[in-house]
Amino acid sequence: MDHTAHHTSTAHDHAAHQADGGHGGASWATAAKATLHCLTGCAIGEILGMVIGTALLWGNVPTMVLAIALAFVFGYSFTLFALRRAGLGFKSAVKVALAADTVSIAIMELVDNGVIALSGAMDAHLSDALFWTALLGGFAVAFVITTPVNKWMIGRGKGHAVVHAYH
Repeated sequence: MDHTAHHTSTAHDHAAHQADGGHGGASWATAAKATLHCLTGCAIGEILGMVIGTALLWGNVPTMVLAIALAFVFGYSFTLFALRRAGLGFKSAVKVALAADTVSIAIMELVDNGVIALSGAMDAHLSDALFWTALLGGFAVAFVITTPVNKWMIGRGKGHAVVHAYH
């Protein structure tokens, strides 16, 4: 593993890294924070896609495709904007964002859309409690399932760990 960026990072970054247990493990707090960061972008995109597709009376498949696409766009964009603010070039920032967020977003989208599909909420209207309960409940379930995955990946220098040097 290349530690060049780590060794040139600030003392704050080093202290945070040590609090996570180095590359040997990540704290649950770090994993939860990474998951919440990713989930925020996903939720914005997912909700926007579901609302647009439902409001336009699209079928279930096009609505889910739009929601998933927007979840990835917004999920990546949160990391991308932070990396660009940290001074990373666009192409490098895109590569880091893809490495940091792809697995996390994919798991969250699979879980959230599974909950939505299995609950029958895709046939509900925007004004129905079922629609919002399934959507928001899906996010909660996705958070619970994705956090341990992120903890495992961060502890191995993968996923959100690749963003660590740029905080």
